[in-house]
Amino acid sequence: MKLRWIADGVSSLRIIRTGCRVAGATAIVSFVASGPAAAQDASEEIVLDKVLVLSAEQQLKQMPGVSTITADDLKKTPVVNDISEIIRKMPGANLTGTSASGQRGNQRQIDLRGMGPENTLILIDGKPVLSRNSVRMGRGGERDSRGDSNWVPPEAIERIEVIRGPAAARYGSGAAGGVVNIITKRPEKLSGSVTVFGNMPQSSKEGRTARTNVVVGGPVTDVMSFQFMGNYNRTGNDAFDINASGNSSNQTYPAAGREGVTNRDLRGILTIEPTDDHAIDLEASYSRQGNLFAGDSQNAATGASIDRLRSLVGKETNKLERTTLSATHRGTYDFGESNSYIQWERTLNTRLLEGLTGAGEGTISSDLTYGTIDLDILSAKSEWVLPFEALFEQKLTLGTEFRGEWMHDAVSIGQAVTGNVVLPGVASNPSARDPDIDTWLVGLYAEDNILITDKLTLTPGLRFDHHSEFGGNLSPSLNASYALTETISLKAGIARAFKAPNLYQLNPNYIMFSNGNGCAAVNGVTRSCYVMGNSDLQPETSINKEIGISYHDDAGWSAGITYFHNDYKDRISTGLTPVSGTGSSTVNVFRWENVPEAVVSGLEGHLSVPIRDDLTWATNFTSMLESKNKSNGQPLSLVPDYTINTSLEWKAHENVSLILSATHYGETPSPTIRAYNGTAVENPQARKPYTLVNVGMNYQINETYRLAAGVNNIFNQQVLREGSGNNAGANTYNEPGRAFYVSLSASF
Repeated sequence: MKLRWIADGVSSLRIIRTGCRVAGATAIVSFVASGPAAAQDASEEIVLDKVLVLSAEQQLKQMPGVSTITADDLKKTPVVNDISEIIRKMPGANLTGTSASGQRGNQRQIDLRGMGPENTLILIDGKPVLSRNSVRMGRGGERDSRGDSNWVPPEAIERIEVIRGPAAARYGSGAAGGVVNIITKRPEKLSGSVTVFGNMPQSSKEGRTARTNVVVGGPVTDVMSFQFMGNYNRTGNDAFDINASGNSSNQTYPAAGREGVTNRDLRGILTIEPTDDHAIDLEASYSRQGNLFAGDSQNAATGASIDRLRSLVGKETNKLERTTLSATHRGTYDFGESNSYIQWERTLNTRLLEGLTGAGEGTISSDLTYGTIDLDILSAKSEWVLPFEALFEQKLTLGTEFRGEWMHDAVSIGQAVTGNVVLPGVASNPSARDPDIDTWLVGLYAEDNILITDKLTLTPGLRFDHHSEFGGNLSPSLNASYALTETISLKAGIARAFKAPNLYQLNPNYIMFSNGNGCAAVNGVTRSCYVMGNSDLQPETSINKEIGISYHDDAGWSAGITYFHNDYKDRISTGLTPVSGTGSSTVNVFRWENVPEAVVSGLEGHLSVPIRDDLTWATNFTSMLESKNKSNGQPLSLVPDYTINTSLEWKAHENVSLILSATHYGETPSPTIRAYNGTAVENPQARKPYTLVNVGMNYQINETYRLAAGVNNIFNQQVLREGSGNNAGANTYNEPGRAFYVSLSASF
């Protein structure tokens, strides 16, 4: 009898050929008969030898630094708008503004292990999401961007894989902190759901949320199935004066609160399975994210610009439109399985033009004119998984990847150059500069999962990337898992990760001017300056190391602790040494440069206790032991010294569950030196510790309807922002106060 092994997406491997052997491992596998075997009596007893069945999900569990958020988790603790709200509760995860400068502090995004949002790679069904790259980068590394974690509504998500540290190195550029892989639902039968969600803050100055979506899918013929998702989500902006009571003395108006956003999302997938061994996905999606302005500017606004910002509050001042087309093939063969895709991703970044100069940088210009930046990204990948036996049972993964970026930006390169300033290789007249820039990256990688013994698994890996600008980069890795006992495992890993410079950092035509505000001092004197892109940049690299021990038993007890240490090299920052100046030496010219070294280290852990069959207590924590730029001792990102997440879930009834949860954030240290010019912060103030407590209820009314309701931040621990930059120390963001939510879902 011939047996075939079948890959079910990325989550399961249901069968493997007979005769395979692995010491100490047994499996009960389902199978599909082919050829003459199809006519055999279904009641015939078949005995298989011991087999090796390692699904992608099982391989992930063998690696340290991996967490999974399930669809049930998203039902129990619904997010208000963005899935970053629940990802921040994973070990090693937090939220931070787009840079350590504190500017754009309320544009908080996922930060894994203190490496910053730019080192967190977002994937949807394994494909990269890079729309934020269309948003220009300021001198401190900040972007006026919400990140890329809000393109799929939570109701359409099957699970979220959060991969941290060395295990993420195989994903290539941008994964030095880790990877967030959003896996969407794939119904096995024709079914669907409609969900409405509402969030009502107690404070009238905080924005309300209303969301509704439909998710439907399933087979339509023996060889064809579909998935469709439609979503509308609106979160209002905070009031212009929400932070007035927390206003710093050096601000001329209160620092802005949180922006609102309106999401419109459509996504469709047609799956064709011509045989049991092959599946083809044809996918198209369109999403539109438009902001609801709260009055924010990159720097403190003054004079007439304050009235202009106030007049725009509540209006849409920028939008991102993301369109994707992709084709994916999943195949199974006698010798292994494959997963290949090609994806075109286009982002149109349209916004009111912002100032590029001095204190006006990031502030909406007075003429209220819109401009659009186009970013096209072509991604392709082919990955093959090959089980075999050579001394040991092994599972070899081979892959190749391509990522090309093409940007047309006639907006951000518009800074004029006056006087006798010399910008190397750049035209003084903006109209003479090329608005187009492109780069490409090709990667090859191999990773082998080797069962050395019943107890020891080694996973060596090697990735080579060639970039069109800086050339080659080699990323080796080694992960290991050793079963000390049946319940206790030791896991460790080391990998070299990297991040390619972004298009703004590489583009010499992208120029910013500062009339002294934000310029680095030269020989103790601060002058006006230009900052320009640098095509000679090298990639950022890091050596990520971790070691951890975990416990898990059949009764539901689990615990673990992991130590991680990242040596971060060649981090890209605005330079502090001028590359040229005027003849009269009154203006300096700086470029983006690689700065020497930084270090991040910490502890993360978890504990889950089944107190009773109907009562479970779960806790995790993250402790940042070190996070600093070695050249000046400054933090790499503004995250707390430690974070503790804890929850108590009670299955009060067969159809009712209650969850009490809390998160405690320790002190967030303040920078003492400004990120963009190296000058001292006048009054560095740390963010004081605070605790958020939530309570929620889920009620499965019947087979069709499910109700969720609760209160977030029940003790109304509202945190106010005090400034729009390092002058506010670490007090650069808002934490919303008490809010009530309700969600109703109907399944059919």
